[in-house]
Amino acid sequence: MPRSSRRRRHPCSPAVGPLGEDDLLREILLRLPPQPSSLPRASAVCRRWRLLLSDPGFSRRFRIHHRRDPPLLGFFVRNEDLPFLPALDAPDRVSPGRFSLQRGDGDGDRFMSLGCRHGLVLVVNKPKNQILVWDPVIGDQHRLDVPPGVAIHAEKTPINGAVLRAAGDDAQHFQVALTVADNDDKQHRRALACVYSSEAGAWGELVSTQLPSRVPMSNVGTFVSTYKPTVLIGDSLYWRLAGNFTGILEFDLEKQSLAVIRLPVHILEDGHCLFSIMRAEGGGLGLLLQTDRSIQLWKRKTDCDGVASWGLGRTIELDKLLSLNSEENDIIIQGPMGENNVVFVWTHHILFTEKKSFSGV
Repeated sequence: MPRSSRRRRHPCSPAVGPLGEDDLLREILLRLPPQPSSLPRASAVCRRWRLLLSDPGFSRRFRIHHRRDPPLLGFFVRNEDLPFLPALDAPDRVSPGRFSLQRGDGDGDRFMSLGCRHGLVLVVNKPKNQILVWDPVIGDQHRLDVPPGVAIHAEKTPINGAVLRAAGDDAQHFQVALTVADNDDKQHRRALACVYSSEAGAWGELVSTQLPSRVPMSNVGTFVSTYKPTVLIGDSLYWRLAGNFTGILEFDLEKQSLAVIRLPVHILEDGHCLFSIMRAEGGGLGLLLQTDRSIQLWKRKTDCDGVASWGLGRTIELDKLLSLNSEENDIIIQGPMGENNVVFVWTHHILFTEKKSFSGV
């Protein structure tokens, strides 16, 4: 066909041909950036695009496609009002009022966020022994009673947990994992965990593991810390243990088993407590350790005999990476946040956000 006779089809013209151009267009639109402004702007192109993008099936596929690297829209402050602080600039900035929790009657409620994952927020309402799973985008709420085996200990020590969506085409379903420490028997302290499945509509069996004690008969108990967010690595959830014993609690969702992981010896000997659990390179377990004005990145490795140990990966000098003044001595690291290893560094009312330097840990 001569070049002059070729006609370029408008992207909104009707689909033709046996393969179906709508299918091809869906695959192209599926690869739009996951920023909040992407789909609304694409919907304004024409009616055909708007119909494709407004289909619930496309929305579900779009969410699954970008599940591994979603944008960080912001974060919820851990107080009773759960205010939302946006992290993006216009046109992707989400108004704080857009993500406002509807409390219902609110009589006797006292909320605290336990973390966010896969677009869901997990909130504990301690006075009522309830868990709230909240989708702030569409406003859905699911209220669950804390199972008795967890609730009885949650009255004495902090309860922690995590929420996650089911994988694949069942992403409309979710799971909630709750954990708490049992210090009733000082000689046999335990960590407990239980999982709720929205598909089954019920809590599973309570699982437990023995907790070590630094001082066996001490009145100071061990607890699952709520200071740092839960970390999901592969099929396992990780929480920080504090109090009588400092370490890491691992909950394997596939095997439904709990295990305690000890920290590198020098962390406890040097009195370091400013560490965060994170995903290491290749999906393994890692640690981010703050030492003065630098960060050490550690990784847990397993040798051919199945023996696990910690190894130092690299050290990052913060004053070389960020624009820090010599007077700025107080550095607070919050992170990693979410599933994309974003780290927040606070110093003198300045907030630095860093992802690139940590994504290869």
